[in-house]
Amino acid sequence: MAGKMSAHELDELNSVDLEARLREAKEELFNLRFQAATGQLESHGRLRTVKKDIARIYTVVRERELGIRVAPGANEEGADA
Repeated sequence: MAGKMSAHELDELNSVDLEARLREAKEELFNLRFQAATGQLESHGRLRTVKKDIARIYTVVRERELGIRVAPGANEEGADA
């Protein structure tokens, strides 16, 4: 994960890709926290960015569960009836 993710970018991912992105972000957060604890962390801003990315992913997942957002490829034909 190179940079900050937007909610629009996350909208385009399916559930499997979203879960993979969440797993990567959590792993990176763990590594950053470990570096911070051992005094090796160079970019403290990255720690904050990764936390926000994780929160953004959780928000998209929850909004899909509530029907606020629609997963890509999901049929919206049922809403017309």
